[in-house]
Amino acid sequence: LKLGPPTPVEAMEVIDSEPLEATNGKKKKSKKKKPAAGTAADDEALAEAAEAAAAEAAEAPAAAENGDVLDEDDCAADGDAAKKKKKKKKKGKGTEGTEGTEGANEDDKEGAEEEEAREAPFAPPPRTEEDGEEEDGEEEQEGAVKKKKKRRGGGKKKAGTSGLDGIATHGVSDEDFAAWCQKLLEALANNSQSMSEQELKRPPKEFWGYQFSGSLRPAFVTKQMRMPEGILLPDYALQPDGSSACERIGVKEVPILQGQELETMRMACKLGREVLDIAARFMRPGVTGDEIDRVVYQACADRKIYPSPLNYFRFPKTVCVSANEVICHGIPDCRPIEEGDIANLDVSIFYQGFHSDLNETFFIGDCDEDSQRLVRTAYSSLLAASQLIRPGTFYRDLGNAINAEAGKNNCAVVTTYCGHGVGQLFHGPPKVPHYRKNKAVGIMKPGHVFTVEPMINLGGNGGDRTWPDNWTAVTRDGKRSAQFEHTFLVTETGVDVLTARVGTDPTCMPPYNPAMFQR
Repeated sequence: LKLGPPTPVEAMEVIDSEPLEATNGKKKKSKKKKPAAGTAADDEALAEAAEAAAAEAAEAPAAAENGDVLDEDDCAADGDAAKKKKKKKKKGKGTEGTEGTEGANEDDKEGAEEEEAREAPFAPPPRTEEDGEEEDGEEEQEGAVKKKKKRRGGGKKKAGTSGLDGIATHGVSDEDFAAWCQKLLEALANNSQSMSEQELKRPPKEFWGYQFSGSLRPAFVTKQMRMPEGILLPDYALQPDGSSACERIGVKEVPILQGQELETMRMACKLGREVLDIAARFMRPGVTGDEIDRVVYQACADRKIYPSPLNYFRFPKTVCVSANEVICHGIPDCRPIEEGDIANLDVSIFYQGFHSDLNETFFIGDCDEDSQRLVRTAYSSLLAASQLIRPGTFYRDLGNAINAEAGKNNCAVVTTYCGHGVGQLFHGPPKVPHYRKNKAVGIMKPGHVFTVEPMINLGGNGGDRTWPDNWTAVTRDGKRSAQFEHTFLVTETGVDVLTARVGTDPTCMPPYNPAMFQR
């Protein structure tokens, strides 16, 4: 079932730098020849005029004055003609009427646009033809017709096309995206469609008599899906208990990625970012966690990648959806997301032997001031930690920065869970605690790849408890919790944010902007 929007990787492959360089080189070569030809014509015309003037002056002195005047006018006319010829050559080689000028102007404009596109360091993926530039009209100027181009919508930037103002669209229109989602939900329909609203909201049997810390309640969880054939599986995918033999070995050294392994890891992170953007774009009031799970499933199937959470220690779904007081590991169920909720999407994928991991917390409609402060603090905590990542930094130092950021905003850090190494292992060394005075070992070196994912609770209580499903972690006092996560690479000069948003600088996280997380 091929329903997915084109990946940014596929879109980027269309761009070929060699033809651009060849075109630019040709233009530069032609520009050098044209002035030379124009200059030669000028010199030849002036020389001929001077010789003619000298001959006439010698033969007819009485008429020399008039002859000189006529010759100067002729020379001026010849010079003007040469200049016009030179000007036309610059506009278009071998011009024939206005067509040659139009073609030359179009080539110059396209070359300038291509050169500008190549110089842009963090440009979003190319837009589709629908969002591209279109011809708008023609204007006549100095005997040549110039075509003007402009973007649709008066040249205004489309909202949500980069990581600075919302979720990346990856070149897919809202109408096409909605149609894709509708088609996949129908194709992956499950037994929840035939159940009543009361049946869907009924909590599973293991929750009967359970005392909840907050207002959130679990709902019906549909059966686990299996990925289609032809997708590379991690070692735990088919294990009855979901355990990973590779992780049981107990690797202690932090792997150093370089060469082809590092390139594969980069690609895994790009694909993970794309899947998260797709899931976040679908999320809105009224959508259920089960529907988000199906969207993530199809997005992974289309890209022939495996969703890492699926069957990892028997986790039943492809993504973690954690709302309100859920700290992490929320199981997607049939509860609709409501206006005023905050919801975290945690996406991890497995591509050609490497895992990537990232998550973000989103505002669903209008949220209260405490939720705004909480999400801002969670993001700022990760930002503060990311600014310390460079060769020579102790892993334990990140916890001090995170704890300081949370404390000054009247929030608390969850100490039960920590960041971790990621790559060929879903969870490996190093361990990256998020609280102060931790005893993490190790120093950052170029080639280290790991996650930082601070979980921040409202108020001063960083405690947690686990629901009877043995996965969902919630706050002890029922207050809300928020989290952000990136996969980072230590470089020779600092850090690369491997799971950075489309259109942002990969060497640093952008400043906090609530519009990035508004749904």
